[in-house]
Amino acid sequence: MRKTTFRIDTYLKPDEAFHFARKRLATRYPDQAHDHDYFEVFLIESGKTQHWVNGVTQMLEPGQLAFVRPRDVHAFRADRAAGCQIVNVMFRTETATHLASRYSDAIRGRFFDSSAPLPDMHMLGPARFARAINVAQQLQTAHRSLARIEEFLLVLTNRVADATSGVASSSPRWFAEACSAAQSQEVFRRGAAGLIAAAGRSHEHVCRTCKSVTGLTPSEYINQIRVEFAAHLLRSDEQSINDVSDACGFDNTSYFYRLFKQQYGTTPRRYRVRHLRDPFQAAQAE
Repeated sequence: MRKTTFRIDTYLKPDEAFHFARKRLATRYPDQAHDHDYFEVFLIESGKTQHWVNGVTQMLEPGQLAFVRPRDVHAFRADRAAGCQIVNVMFRTETATHLASRYSDAIRGRFFDSSAPLPDMHMLGPARFARAINVAQQLQTAHRSLARIEEFLLVLTNRVADATSGVASSSPRWFAEACSAAQSQEVFRRGAAGLIAAAGRSHEHVCRTCKSVTGLTPSEYINQIRVEFAAHLLRSDEQSINDVSDACGFDNTSYFYRLFKQQYGTTPRRYRVRHLRDPFQAAQAE
């Protein structure tokens, strides 16, 4: 396929930091594919589309989020029956360079900073898809400032695309989505039953897949999430340890203490003493 290059100055005024578009894709490929002198993020909102990128054809569905780099050559063709609507955000290379440098621990080599042959692609589960749509809608009507595009990209990379589920990208899609859902308090409070319900598969199938992908049983996987959530509460909230245990879905406080000590090497009470800081009192040196 022949190629042309799109230029950011065609879309932006000098004082604008990004361009936002929500559009329906054509049902035929354009005469030429394109690369850019800018970065872009797109989200499939509804329908289906073929995405030809760097010589590979992908079939994309709602919930798929892509971080496209300037060198990526691509083109779209929407499904004739279902059509396709996408959200597209373009931003300057200076913004990407700054964020990758400033937040290298979270972004370097990932998302729009990936050096892989194909753009970094994420399939969002229902909760993350809804969050992505929400932050996109906020950006749509925002002033085209540098602060707003940086805020959008940080939310996208830290709270939407990065589910911190600890699951390999090669794992089954249904299981990855279940693990993403399991980061929600509404799900992990139910324990292994919450993960199994989110997966929508049989108990035995989820157990086999969880053990194969994570090396853990569903209960062990969920308990790690619950205890990590408890640690966040202990570092930042003064509610009682019994209430923290209850917030994580533990019916037995002794069991919570045992799991916490296994994961953090100390009791919840000692962990709190070590990490909780009063913002209205000077911290004491340890």
